[in-house]
Amino acid sequence: MNNTDNTTCRPIVSRLIQSALTGIQTHMNSRQGIGYVVSGKKYIYNSDSRQEVASGDLFYLSTGSHYTENIPGDNTPYEQIIFYYTPEQMSRILGRLSLDYGIKITNDHNCSNCYEKKQVVYPGWDTVRSFFSSVAQYSRDNAFNHDHIAETLKLTELVYLIVTKPECCLKSKVLQNSDLTGESFEQIIYRNVFTNKTIEELAKECKKSLTSFKKEFNKHFFEPPHRWFIRQRLMKSRLLLISSGKPIAEIGNECLFPNTSHFIKLFKKEYGMTPATYRNKHTESKIMEKVAEAVQ
Repeated sequence: MNNTDNTTCRPIVSRLIQSALTGIQTHMNSRQGIGYVVSGKKYIYNSDSRQEVASGDLFYLSTGSHYTENIPGDNTPYEQIIFYYTPEQMSRILGRLSLDYGIKITNDHNCSNCYEKKQVVYPGWDTVRSFFSSVAQYSRDNAFNHDHIAETLKLTELVYLIVTKPECCLKSKVLQNSDLTGESFEQIIYRNVFTNKTIEELAKECKKSLTSFKKEFNKHFFEPPHRWFIRQRLMKSRLLLISSGKPIAEIGNECLFPNTSHFIKLFKKEYGMTPATYRNKHTESKIMEKVAEAVQ
């Protein structure tokens, strides 16, 4: 993959298998990339020097031109996997890791060497090798075809593995183009899913006009604010129905549906059944599972 398309709104997973030597190749990347050498080895050229990426190692490529050479093994082809992404996609992933999982993300690495370079090589470790083994299997099974959710989830998993490592050049380059000092648009929205703020108040908090806010919201979440917030709250109510014994009215209130009859109506419209029916079906399913286990 020599070039990526900035018009797409998802990360791209690229797998390359090369059996013959092709010499030094020029690549123009419109996105950043985190790569992994599955077999063989790779050379990345920079001025008069070159970096070797051995089998089992990671590499980072910034946007722009790169000069690389892929070397097959004695009895195996050269194989690599690269995740291509935009700064916006990376900021979104980092925001979710921070907000949803409480991961403290820092970038205290201070290294002029890696800061000036457009590429970084970093030795792989056991967990990341297992991760890319699963990604290779996904690719062989064509599981990524037209499935942007799978690609995003896998990139999120990879980013988690990197940002939870000690400070290093690879982590620094991944975080370098992401603004971690302030809340992003999506961070503000997710923080307010279960508040009673109006759309006008949220627009003001995001420092946008109402029209601009709605346009930005659709860009990030692909549906109008009111509809999206209802869906997020209904999703939590569904979880509470199957994980707690709370009364339906209490669950509705907790998920910001103080009018119980309205809550039931919205739930049925979204899931095709009332909250009580949904809870009963799940309870019956669990009972049947336990019976099946007892029989076995």
